[in-house]
Amino acid sequence: MLQVRDLSASYGAVKALDGVSFDAADGQITAVLGANGAGKTTLLRTLSGLVRPTSGTAQLGSTDLLRTPVEEMTRTGLAHVPEGRGVITELTVEENLRLGALGAPTGGERRFDLDRVTELFPVLGQRRNQVADTLSGGERQMLVIGRALLAEPRILLLDEPSLGLAPRVVAQIFALLRDLVSSTGLSVLLVEQNARSALGIADVGIVLNLGRLVVQQAADTLVDDEQLRHAYLGF
Repeated sequence: MLQVRDLSASYGAVKALDGVSFDAADGQITAVLGANGAGKTTLLRTLSGLVRPTSGTAQLGSTDLLRTPVEEMTRTGLAHVPEGRGVITELTVEENLRLGALGAPTGGERRFDLDRVTELFPVLGQRRNQVADTLSGGERQMLVIGRALLAEPRILLLDEPSLGLAPRVVAQIFALLRDLVSSTGLSVLLVEQNARSALGIADVGIVLNLGRLVVQQAADTLVDDEQLRHAYLGF
């Protein structure tokens, strides 16, 4: 389980996170929701070591994430897929995927290997010898998620995976995430502007506003709370 307590982070004089506390259970999708500037991306960047917090704690099992060097983060079981679908365009699909395995923890049974990932994303198997520069936006999103899975994460941090993609592709990726979590026990912390779609696959929803936690509730409870949805989620 990921346990976050009183987490704060700032950019100069601007407080981006202000005493955020929540739990993200194993085998669940936790959707992190809120308007632009709410602190969602900063939360993921702080957990993965890219932003230094000003206070608070973050534990993944027995691992203190805030004291873990960035270069060691994947070996703790955390994989971060930032916004932007950052593939190495000069490398082939297979070469991009194999980079993910370099940071995987050593020993133990592997849930994800190259064959498993290309089974999950058949288009990557079909394109495995193509350079990544030739992929569509949806295919690149599948590639960065597949690459992260090869690192054998316990928790996957996903930042805006639907951004700029066609609704059909978004539905395909979200359905796969739901199946992955159900079948493997993977935990996903999902930052999304598309709150309706995110809550459709999430177990739990967290709402941030101006860096503060407004509420953490079961996803279906959030969907049913019309007043909260109108106030913070825009639907």
